[in-house]
Amino acid sequence: MLVYNGNGSIPIDDRLLAHLQVVVIDKLRRQESFPFTWELDGRESTIWFGPSIALEFVYSGGRAPSLNRAWLHQLAESAASGSGLRALPEPLTPANPVPAPEVPVPAMARSLAPATRNRATA
Repeated sequence: MLVYNGNGSIPIDDRLLAHLQVVVIDKLRRQESFPFTWELDGRESTIWFGPSIALEFVYSGGRAPSLNRAWLHQLAESAASGSGLRALPEPLTPANPVPAPEVPVPAMARSLAPATRNRATA
């Protein structure tokens, strides 16, 4: 589950939560604020994420999932859009034809930013 500002919690399965954690932490590290929208029991809800809002990612499983880069990219694009981050379903890609088991991600998640090399110019 995702605990928001110590006041409420949003039930989210561990696999989705692990991917959301990477995207959310990446945006918050850059001091960016954005809305997050999800659907539960046919109701859509939206909250605001910002650097000053306390978030806690609470997992029910015991192992870290392998992360789906295509899904991370999709979620990151969603977070950067005008409508904000949405809890999107995992895409089935040739590299990941079947979603991995639902398990938590380690406390410190990696950033989405790709590594870059310095290129010397002549």
